[in-house]
Amino acid sequence: MYAAFFLGFVFVGTLAGDSEQKYRWVVILVYTAAITAAFYGSITIMVYLFALSDQVTDLSDYIPWGFVNIRYWSHVATWLIPLLALAALIGPLRNQRLWQFFCAMGAALWWWVVLLSTARGTMLGLAFGVLVAVLFIGRPALPWLKVFLKYLAYGVLAWVFLSVLVPSLFADEVSGRSFTLDSSSRMPMFLEAWKMSLENFPFGKGPQSWLTHEIITEEYRRTSKFAHPHNMYLMWAAEYGWLIIGAILILAGQAIRLFWQRRAEVLARGAGEQALPLAAFTASVSAALLHAGVSAVFIAPGSMLVGFFVLCVFWALLVPNRVKAPKRVSAGLLTTVAATAILGLLACLWLREVAVYHQAMEDDRNLHYESVPYGTPPRFWYYGNFPRPPEEMIH
Repeated sequence: MYAAFFLGFVFVGTLAGDSEQKYRWVVILVYTAAITAAFYGSITIMVYLFALSDQVTDLSDYIPWGFVNIRYWSHVATWLIPLLALAALIGPLRNQRLWQFFCAMGAALWWWVVLLSTARGTMLGLAFGVLVAVLFIGRPALPWLKVFLKYLAYGVLAWVFLSVLVPSLFADEVSGRSFTLDSSSRMPMFLEAWKMSLENFPFGKGPQSWLTHEIITEEYRRTSKFAHPHNMYLMWAAEYGWLIIGAILILAGQAIRLFWQRRAEVLARGAGEQALPLAAFTASVSAALLHAGVSAVFIAPGSMLVGFFVLCVFWALLVPNRVKAPKRVSAGLLTTVAATAILGLLACLWLREVAVYHQAMEDDRNLHYESVPYGTPPRFWYYGNFPRPPEEMIH
């Protein structure tokens, strides 16, 4: 899955054509994000009104859809919030007041949910992403930055009104999630993953070994157990080895090199609209990569699906424009067919193993629910307690 994810966005982004086609990609993605965010925000307001009618003051129990969904939602917010500001600056509707209001409303409601749910990873990631975009792109990024900060201000006002003033009219005491500066028990998991990565250096202990390995550190033994160490890079190092981290660093280095070239081109042309997509997508990707250091950004389905499209467009913005070549019959047609057949066979084998895993999880589900009365989070699997150490598994 990870191979398809990382190689996939590089492949799709490299296939992008000239600057006009890339611009269409950008507009389609950011407009889709803005429309979806606005409708999602509207539905959130509906849930908010139902909660108030039931005299619920701790809204984070229901928005976004309960505690178990808070962090999964925040991953998507990290990817999309920088793009909401871009949607108001480009495309055919950028001069329409109704569209401007639509974008502002959606962004304000998403910022409100970020503040309501105290999504610290999102806040930290967005601060880092904005800093990277403004620091390296400079003055051409300021129009995007102004809209981004304006939407943040709208979100703060929405939080004051919806989370403080209105609930205070329905209850004597307003409660909610508190903002803390501790690591939320992440440090023992970080240390455990680090120790794991050194045990079979540099090859790792195998996929999903985080769930089944013998616990190494006493600190982690005494804390709550989670399906991932809340740090994607340490998890990959522990399970797939530091060689994979090296490959990711090579990919990141290539992205930095292409970004630097693209940045020079944009600045040389006097900025204009070309700088705005580069700034927004740079902020989005940088924010998500930092967020992945403290959460499961590259495990949650919503985050991976949204992130894949964002990374495709980001990579398309970085690579040089392709020159259209005259159409001709490819001499390597036989090679292409053979390669496609091999990839198809490998895909079938992979899907077969996925089916085997899914069936095993089905068999284990009832036993898990009997011992751990917990619902099904929005993951690629039913729950995060499978597979388990052999002595805890059903036989």
